[in-house]
Amino acid sequence: MPELPEVEVTRRRIEPLLVGRRIRKVHTTEPSYLFITPPNQLRRSLSGRTVGALARRGKYLIAVLDDGSRFVVHRGMTGQLFSESAVSPRLMSSTARSALSPEAQQRFRPDAHTHLRICFEDAGPEVLLRDVRKFGKLMWLRAGEEHPRLDRLGIDALEIGGEVLFAAGRKRKTAIKNLLLDQSVLAGMGNIYADEALFLTGVRPTRAAGRVTRRECDRLAQTIRQVLGRSIETGGASIRDYVTPDGSDGGYQFERWVYARKGEPCGQCGETIRRIVLGQRGTHYCPSCQK
Repeated sequence: MPELPEVEVTRRRIEPLLVGRRIRKVHTTEPSYLFITPPNQLRRSLSGRTVGALARRGKYLIAVLDDGSRFVVHRGMTGQLFSESAVSPRLMSSTARSALSPEAQQRFRPDAHTHLRICFEDAGPEVLLRDVRKFGKLMWLRAGEEHPRLDRLGIDALEIGGEVLFAAGRKRKTAIKNLLLDQSVLAGMGNIYADEALFLTGVRPTRAAGRVTRRECDRLAQTIRQVLGRSIETGGASIRDYVTPDGSDGGYQFERWVYARKGEPCGQCGETIRRIVLGQRGTHYCPSCQK
């Protein structure tokens, strides 16, 4: 799933393709659980509007329109938001790629998984959203309208401080990893970066949140900010489906310490990285470095 760094990189790179442009027409697929706002209403509400700004809250992208309404995008596990000129084989299914030459694999053509196409008055590049599993969410909010999906979000993970983590974990028996993934506590945090930050702080993901000391919470908050910031610098982590809006891969996957490195030696002590399932999430840690 795209996490905060991937969403922030997307925001920064898709912003020039949205802000200041007037929407001419919107194409969608048929109604599905991807659309919180029905597709026909979404098409009517976006057509003719100009995008004034593009913001991010946690893992949500929020386009503010000229009438004060908002178009909200959550990409879920496999959502890809990109320019029609993007070039990447990640934008195709493995089945589609297998039938094409390497050169043809680079060229994307809208397919059955392309659920949104935004066309603009200036005839410049379209913006598309493709989501194979349709776990993402699309919704339009009227000017001033709130929504529980946004209201429940906690502090942005890039702004987290140790005092917030410490207060959130007091008297809680839940594992610290699960606390970090609670979006009402830490908006935008996800599986990859929770594993990485816990490793670099030396805290085992299974430790009860209430047993993490104030000093450890301070270090953990600082490490979270550093890990997320570094991933943004490298363009995010392209481990599975994620690509940037121009189709290029991120680079953070080459800097991982533990995530998806089960059975490999720890880069600090040489111990074998372990994988467990915690809160229905694959969780990776070093049994020697993390206590």
